[in-house]
Amino acid sequence: MSRRRKGRDVNGILVIDKPMDITSNGILQQVKRLFGAAKAGHTGALDPLATGVLPLCFGEATKFSQMMLDSDKAYIATARLGVRTETGDSEGAVVAEKPVPPGLDADALEPVLERFRGDIQQVPSMYSALKHKGKPLYEYAREGIEVERPSRPVTIYELTLLEVRETEIDIAVSCTKGTYIRSLVEDIGEALGCGAHVTALRRTMASGFTLADAREVPMLESMREEGESLDGLLVAPDAALSMFPERDLEGSSLVSILNGQPVRISGQPAEGFVRLYGNGRFVGLAEGFPEGEATKLVPRRLVKSG
Repeated sequence: MSRRRKGRDVNGILVIDKPMDITSNGILQQVKRLFGAAKAGHTGALDPLATGVLPLCFGEATKFSQMMLDSDKAYIATARLGVRTETGDSEGAVVAEKPVPPGLDADALEPVLERFRGDIQQVPSMYSALKHKGKPLYEYAREGIEVERPSRPVTIYELTLLEVRETEIDIAVSCTKGTYIRSLVEDIGEALGCGAHVTALRRTMASGFTLADAREVPMLESMREEGESLDGLLVAPDAALSMFPERDLEGSSLVSILNGQPVRISGQPAEGFVRLYGNGRFVGLAEGFPEGEATKLVPRRLVKSG
């Protein structure tokens, strides 16, 4: 006998402005309960210290969470100079203190920041959620175990100094997936010779969504208390997939795709993921393979109709 699912079918994406001192999963469970949703997931965890853009996927939108996880991100971070901590942020114990170089200003910082722009190699923090043998690194760290972590390539598209104070700097970062801002700040501190750690972190963009798109949980709670539906706040899954080109299908091509079968279409050849539409609605993602003057579209993620 099959187990009955708890919750209702809810489909779409909701962008939350995550508050401080709660895990991403904690926020997810709160919002999932408010919607009474059967299925939901987030698209990449933010540390409890961090705030800002956290897209949540419901129902059919969860099929595209990995693509959203792989998207570029943007942050504003505050770094405390002269102090290194165990975790790379203010939640960890202090492990070293050194004086901040005297006269440190924007002119002195700019050459240091320039070293971290573009394609760089970064060693993930031991307090990251990156897994080793199926176990998050932070669990090893809490047990006092140091795991060797190979450096990984990441790209820092933008690294802008926003403000310099006596022992703090504010920076804006735009980067590829897998970039650890704590590690970046620690590396900047190392380059300055005094060490550094993150004291505040706010994600300003993820999956193409910004803070302007984000909702706060108290607002959702207030709407529920007043008997208002929250479903109107959801956006369609393809709102997070605008980085991929789109194709409209009709007739037998659309039927074949909806049945999970590849199709060959004429026109400008396309390579990589393609958003597919039919009869005025988003039907899913396919992967395109150029074949001469045509494209072979192989369905990868399809959404249910209705």
